[in-house]
Amino acid sequence: MINAMTVDVEEYFQVSAFEKLIPRRDWETIESRVEGNVERILQLFDEKNIKATFFTLGWIAKRHPAMIERIVSNGHEIASHGWEHVRVTKQNSKVFREDITRTRALLEDLSGQIVKGYRAASYSIGRNNLWALDELAEAGYAYSSSSVPVHHQDYGMADAPRFAFPASEGRILEIPITTISVANWNINCSGGGWFRLFPYDFISWAIRQINEQDQQPSVFYFHPWEIDPDQPRPDGLNLKTRFRHYVNLDKTYARLEKIGDDFQWGRM
Repeated sequence: MINAMTVDVEEYFQVSAFEKLIPRRDWETIESRVEGNVERILQLFDEKNIKATFFTLGWIAKRHPAMIERIVSNGHEIASHGWEHVRVTKQNSKVFREDITRTRALLEDLSGQIVKGYRAASYSIGRNNLWALDELAEAGYAYSSSSVPVHHQDYGMADAPRFAFPASEGRILEIPITTISVANWNINCSGGGWFRLFPYDFISWAIRQINEQDQQPSVFYFHPWEIDPDQPRPDGLNLKTRFRHYVNLDKTYARLEKIGDDFQWGRM
């Protein structure tokens, strides 16, 4: 079974949990670390013979065009992560349409690829804004990976299918982040903070269950800042945010090496 390896390309200071602490107007003044982290990821993927999909912010691509060229030259897919990591729940249809169109045009220009995929900031497409999938279809996207079938205070569409399903009258495919069903409760097992928090053996077991019992590929994701334990740490973070963002950053790279060996990976 070939699973999907995906990277959400954003800076450490652009995460949704920091948005009240670090205003967008300050982004230009903050140390950028994304290019160095992406280079380490590309080297790792080359060593493990992994081809992946890089969901990239337009804001990042505009400032690091050589990085986009490097990703593409290594055989990876470029996809859209929106322009500057604004959750879809904070956009109306007109603003969202402008965002996804602008980002896709830039990424296609820099990469020379047709951009087929989109991933919403913080997986922010759910029951209350399914119109976003219609807008994506209209804009020419072939698939979205913007939902998670879980109960969560910040995101989630708990009653959605666990695996890929057609949306917008079949014009686009929604490919949720992978979950494992345990006692009729979906648990995120496919990357990000969960990959850093849960024991590796649980993640490995869950992916094998999905591959062998559900007969489905897993969609795995992580961020470049998750392999960077030396990133600057802003003041003023509450304990929950601090824990979620920094837990086990020093272990992520080694875990990625292991998961690269234990499973087969490809682009979306």
